[in-house]
Amino acid sequence: MPVITLPDGSERTFDHPISVREVAAAIGPGLAKAALAGKVDGRLVDTSHVIEGDVTLALLTERDPEGLEIIRHSSAHLLAHAVKQLYPTAQVTIGPMIENGFYYDFAYERPFTPDDLTRIQARMEELAGRDIPICRSVMARDQAVAFFRSLGEEYKAQIIADIPADQALSLYRQDDFIDLCRGPHIPSTGKLKAFKLMKVSGSYWRGDSRNAVLQRIYGTAWLDQKALKAYLHRLEEAEKRDHRRVGKALDLFHVQEEAPGMVFWHDRGWRIYIEVQNYIRQRLRERGYQEIHTPQIVDRSLWERSGHWEKFRADMFTTASENRDYAIKPMNCPCHIQVYNQGLRSYRDLPLRLAEFGSCHRNEPSGTLHGLMRVRNFVQDDAHIFCTEDQIQAEVSAFMDLLFEVYADFGFTEVQLALATRPEQRVGNDEVWDKAEVALELALNRTGRSWTLKPGEGAFYGPKIEYVLRDCLDRLWQCGTIQVDFSMPGRLDAHYIAEDGSKRVPVMLHRAILGSLERFIGILIEQYAGALPAWLAPTQAIVLNITDHQAEYASGVEKSLMQQGFRVAADLRNEKIGFKIREHTLQRIPYLLVVGDREMAMETVAVRTRTGQDLGSMRLTAFVELLQTAIARRGRTE
Repeated sequence: MPVITLPDGSERTFDHPISVREVAAAIGPGLAKAALAGKVDGRLVDTSHVIEGDVTLALLTERDPEGLEIIRHSSAHLLAHAVKQLYPTAQVTIGPMIENGFYYDFAYERPFTPDDLTRIQARMEELAGRDIPICRSVMARDQAVAFFRSLGEEYKAQIIADIPADQALSLYRQDDFIDLCRGPHIPSTGKLKAFKLMKVSGSYWRGDSRNAVLQRIYGTAWLDQKALKAYLHRLEEAEKRDHRRVGKALDLFHVQEEAPGMVFWHDRGWRIYIEVQNYIRQRLRERGYQEIHTPQIVDRSLWERSGHWEKFRADMFTTASENRDYAIKPMNCPCHIQVYNQGLRSYRDLPLRLAEFGSCHRNEPSGTLHGLMRVRNFVQDDAHIFCTEDQIQAEVSAFMDLLFEVYADFGFTEVQLALATRPEQRVGNDEVWDKAEVALELALNRTGRSWTLKPGEGAFYGPKIEYVLRDCLDRLWQCGTIQVDFSMPGRLDAHYIAEDGSKRVPVMLHRAILGSLERFIGILIEQYAGALPAWLAPTQAIVLNITDHQAEYASGVEKSLMQQGFRVAADLRNEKIGFKIREHTLQRIPYLLVVGDREMAMETVAVRTRTGQDLGSMRLTAFVELLQTAIARRGRTE
């Protein structure tokens, strides 16, 4: 007699083995219809799964995040089903669920075309409309190898042949299509209501470039058509905002093959970069940080002592000179300890906060490079805080106060927080880890914000907090972090004299707010679609004359504003004023100052915004106040 405990604590008792679907029906016909899968004692199962003993059971519907994952996984099978019906000689390989959708890899004698995708999409819709039951069965490994070889599915047979012989395999059938899969899957294809094929790309069998080239068809799947349309709209908007496209249109930066993963900043882009850097520099000075600068190339021996040579050697650029091996630094931490080690430190010197806009190089795979978002050379707003164990929580709390202020100034108000705790492979005893994790947890609770736990995802030397921004397109960007390190200072001989005269090793807090400046500026460009707030805009105002008669007056306005510290230019070309307004509006310049004979006579400027708002004529002093107010507001909307 199975006793089934539901999430609300209630129990259901049955006098015979019962399927998850039957349990749902016993609770109510509506739930039976909505159930996509079950979770038995924490394990995901199909609704056909039979329960024979006492268990806890959660019924998953579209409302559950895992329900959407199952829909996407089942959509991959629907894709493979449609392809096999339309192109019987295509061989199936793997088809997982991914973020926002799914893909499936196929081996086929010719490339799939856009017309093929249209046909496949139509067939998928037809199969979903038929509401075909999806049935699970179990087969022995060797039997499954023979079965798929009999179907001509050599790739699938290879996958199965690598599975241990004593392991039973689950197969899922929907009409004339059958596939190997761990599951679970939805009960029938009719549950798939909103999906769209997106593109085809190449992939290597088992991810190895020495193997055969396959074709990967990507798709997206959602709960309903409204969610699908919203996602497609976000994709369209993201394409318009792509920082590479905007960067080229606004003449901000470029990358080229001769320096892969490294940025050529143009004047306008570098103005943004310097403004961001100077802003962070000032905020750190206000919080008691000392700014330092350390070498780019450091002897291999330091990286061996710090542990980086063993763990990150493949990601490091190296060079040699006079029979010595060097590494171009991939991170700043070992060098900061060298600065700390100069002179005898006392507990009175702690906390010591050392900051650096450190230029780092990492040998990222060429296929992962992506504009400003993934580069080989980047600068971090990096800092390390050397402190005692008793100072950890206070320093973490102060850091978080600063972090939230900085993010708000850049226009980001929604920040997700997560605590990553001790991994299985780690250094240090449990007592030290307990103290570090408690300090971070207390600091998180102090914010009054919700946070999630990531068990086992901390660094090998200590736990960490991760800060993730949500942008205007609902995308998440992990930028900030603070990590507690009990390991590296000792490895590199850092110590201080405690109050009792003993020699102790300081704790080192690794922390960053923006992370990579390159990546953060890429995020900013996409967040604002290039229309940066006035304080960050490369050109804050442009002065436009209507005719040559006002050229001298326009130049005087430009000079006056520049002398007051604003980033201003004048466009004195002999072009129609409408043309010049359109051109500089497209350049996303916040304020356009038009001067004609009337403005010249009255010593005013006619002010327009890049959004087309006419603010009227005003004296230059009034405009300066307007611009100063906009700059002081930074990216805040309140």
